Amino acid sequence: MEIAWIGTGIMGAPMARRLIGAGHHLRVFNRSPQRARALGADVAADAAEAARDAEVVFIMVPDTPDVESVAAKIEPALSAGQLVIDMSTIAPEAERRIAAQLASKRFEYLDAPVSGGEPGAIEGTLTIMVGGNEAAFIRALPLFEAMGKRVTYMGPAGAGQMTKLANQVAVAVTLEAAAEALLFAQKGGLDASRVLEAIGAGAAGSWQLNNLGPKIVAHDYRPGFFVKLIRKDLRLITEAAQQAGLALPGLAMMTSMFNAASALGHDLDGTQAVADALDRIAVLK
Repeated sequence: MEIAWIGTGIMGAPMARRLIGAGHHLRVFNRSPQRARALGADVAADAAEAARDAEVVFIMVPDTPDVESVAAKIEPALSAGQLVIDMSTIAPEAERRIAAQLASKRFEYLDAPVSGGEPGAIEGTLTIMVGGNEAAFIRALPLFEAMGKRVTYMGPAGAGQMTKLANQVAVAVTLEAAAEALLFAQKGGLDASRVLEAIGAGAAGSWQLNNLGPKIVAHDYRPGFFVKLIRKDLRLITEAAQQAGLALPGLAMMTSMFNAASALGHDLDGTQAVADALDRIAVLK
C-alpha cells in the first residue's frame, strides 16, 4: 500500500520500519528531517505532501495539540475515502472532534494508541487499542498486525484512547509496586536480582517487574518510554477522571512520583527512573 507516516520519534520510527519490512511503500515526514531520512523511505517536505494520495495516513506525535495541528495541515490534501490513523496517545475528546470533522468530508479516521514501548515497536509485538468505524478497523487490520501482537477493536471514536489511558493507570501503579518491592528487598539486605527471579514468575509477576525490574536493579535509565510522556499521559487521565467525577488515589500518587523524577532530571529517561526518585525520598530519617 501507499502509506504516509507522520512522526518518526522513539516509537514512530520502528513502527514505520515494520510497515516497510512488510512490503509497503512509505512517504514520511518528521519535524526533524534527519530522523525521517534514517528510515530509508521517501521523505516529504511537510505533512500535507506526505498525506497527498496516500491510501492510509498514520500519525504518531507526542500530544493532543500536535495531532490537532497535523490533522488541520493534512485535511486540505486529503481525498474522499482516505483513511487517517492516529497512533499517538492524546485526549479522547480531541479524537472525537477530529473524527467528526474528517467524517464530514468523507475521510475515515481511527484512534489507535499503543502499549509496549520501544521494544514492542521494534519487535512488532505492540498492543494496539482501536476506536472508530468498525469497517475502517477491518480495512486497517493487516497494517496493525504488522506492528502489533494484540489488536483490539474497542468501539467508536475515542474508545481506543480511553482504553490506552486505562492501560496507563495500571502501568504507572504497577511500576511503582515493582520499584517499592525492589527497594524494600535491597534495604533488607537481599540480592535484588535474585528477588526478581524468585517473585517474577509468581503472583507478583508483571510486565513492569520482569522487563523494567532488571533495569531498576542496574540503575539503567535509558528510555524505552520517556518520563515526560508518562507525565503527559497521567495529565490526560486526570482530566478525563475529573470529567467523569472520579477520584483515583493511585493516579494522584504516581503523578507526584513522576513529577519528582522529572524534578530530579529524569524527564528524558525511561519510566523506570521513577525508582531513583523513590530511592531518594523513601528513606525515613
